Amino acid sequence: MTDTWVAPERLFDGQQVLLGHALRITDGHVTEVAPAPPGAVAIKGCLSPGFVDLQVNGGGGVMLNSTPTREGIATIAAAHRQFGTVAIMPTVITDAPDVLDKAAAAALAARSDEGIVGLHIEGPHIAVARRGTHEAEFVRDMDARTMDVVARLRQADVTVMITVAPEATTPEQIAQLCDLGAIVSLGHTDATAEMVEAATRAGAQCATHLFNAMSPMVGRAPGTVGAVINSTLRTGIICDGHHVDDRMIALACRARPAPDLMFLVSDAMATVGGPDHFALYGREVHLQEGCLVNTEGSLAGAHVTQARGVARLVNHVGLGLEEALRMAITTPAEVVRQPKWAEIQGRNVRDLVLLTDDLQGLQSFADTDALTRASNAQH
Repeated sequence: MTDTWVAPERLFDGQQVLLGHALRITDGHVTEVAPAPPGAVAIKGCLSPGFVDLQVNGGGGVMLNSTPTREGIATIAAAHRQFGTVAIMPTVITDAPDVLDKAAAAALAARSDEGIVGLHIEGPHIAVARRGTHEAEFVRDMDARTMDVVARLRQADVTVMITVAPEATTPEQIAQLCDLGAIVSLGHTDATAEMVEAATRAGAQCATHLFNAMSPMVGRAPGTVGAVINSTLRTGIICDGHHVDDRMIALACRARPAPDLMFLVSDAMATVGGPDHFALYGREVHLQEGCLVNTEGSLAGAHVTQARGVARLVNHVGLGLEEALRMAITTPAEVVRQPKWAEIQGRNVRDLVLLTDDLQGLQSFADTDALTRASNAQH
């Protein structure tokens, strides 16, 4: 049995950033968190649970829509793990009904696989006017087929998030999805504030990538953006310097009526950990000056990781490290009702990340020499 104490400069325990604390590591797992004892091996940086991402379309050269299999999900998860994201919600976007069926089957097969927290169904029940890169021919109103898919997943205890537009889904259908145990998120919508409020009363709990693909906020018409900011909906946001201006992210974070309502998503595509281009709906999407663009010249998902998003939240948006880490770990874990992903006690060291002070560098804690040095120092 190996038993070592490691004392990072800072420790994020899933709730707050602690100073002067250490982890007891026993056989590769965290067995205790306590004030640093004498002899604990000091290491530089901030040690944290790995990131949680609830909107991951692809990675490692694979898109879930194009490869809706258990193996495809594993490739995507492995690509993001190398950048510190240890828990993902694979995301299938608007497509033919058969693609959703296959993605659901893949999620069922992968429900116990490492780092898979469920399935995010983003569309097809959205507004054509706010479809973004989603293919218009597949957009449709909520139907029994999707309800059956959600019911099948929930019966197997697979966590489901489903992004819908209020204009494509009735309040009764939203309530039905919630009764099944799905997490209903509002997005890709041209809804008025009143429609958003009605959907929220019906049980919607989240909003999908705030500001993007939703009706904007103006003085006499709050739109979806204004309604969401003014609500208690948990709200994903992309922080890559392209999808949303940093100043607008700062404004939204300050304006929410309660803490911990914002969470970071990557909306990542196949280029994360993969080549600089991929096919979506049979057409090429490629990286152009850090942006992913489709043949229409529109943004087509994001080429960003949660690690980069956290760094930007701190270094450009101006949030404190603790708030940024809660947005990338704690709040998304709470959204999917899996708080274990934000806990450090009991975690395998493979699920911990070590961040440099400037947040520009990151390593899996298991890949650092800290454990070896600690073990050598104490034995």
